[in-house]
Amino acid sequence: MAVIEANVATSAGFAIPDNVFAEKVVSVKHYTDRLFKFRITRPASFRFRSGEFVMIGLPNAAKPVFRAYSIASPSWDDELEFFSIKVPGGPLTEHLQRIQPGDTILMRKKPTGTLVNDALLPGKRLYLFSTGTGIAPFASLIRDPETYEKFEAVILTHTCRLAAELKYGEELVAELRDDPLIGEFADRLHYYATTTREPSLRMGRITTLIENGQFFSDLGLPSLDPQTDRVMICGSMGVIKDVRALVEKAGLIEGSNAAPGTFVVERAFVD
Repeated sequence: MAVIEANVATSAGFAIPDNVFAEKVVSVKHYTDRLFKFRITRPASFRFRSGEFVMIGLPNAAKPVFRAYSIASPSWDDELEFFSIKVPGGPLTEHLQRIQPGDTILMRKKPTGTLVNDALLPGKRLYLFSTGTGIAPFASLIRDPETYEKFEAVILTHTCRLAAELKYGEELVAELRDDPLIGEFADRLHYYATTTREPSLRMGRITTLIENGQFFSDLGLPSLDPQTDRVMICGSMGVIKDVRALVEKAGLIEGSNAAPGTFVVERAFVD
């Protein structure tokens, strides 16, 4: 896990600057032809809050491309996990999807983000609305004991086009019961997965299910209440916009690290 110092050249002839770590891929798992996760070594000096993101890249060019990736592992984990989409022709993911254990990943040293517990006021229930790879920061938060110390119930939603695209979230939730740190809180986590194109146990856009009340009815919970409920949103631009409108209509107010509120979105991924 040693940090590679500045000016140490990689095989591509790229000199590692002072603000970048060079870490090794530990494992890779492909879920579909569009989605995969990977884990890398964690620098001993690297600190972050569950829910934050970092910029990562590959040492495959004289000037590597860096993109923002939410850290899917919790702040206490010895490794760093990421959940990624594969974009054909993408300047980073075209190459990232081919990584193997032992390969090098570049990671800038400064984590940041608004999808953290500190950006929310105290509340009773925490709703985590996600689509696609937007589940990644919430994968970090639901594996952090601090989340359950602050909220009595945590509701994780995950909406994808196809049932196979829900597999990462399903595995994540299933493994929590055996987690030595989180197992005792597992009954506080409610998982609500839906598909929009392929038949599954539940179907429909999460916005539609919120608006028609089915979402709350299925879970046996009351509608959003700004006095007790807190919300985090991460996913496609359209879903972020639509869910944000719904929670604002319910009376929730956007927060930030500087001024905590009753809901937050990751602005780094929003136009």
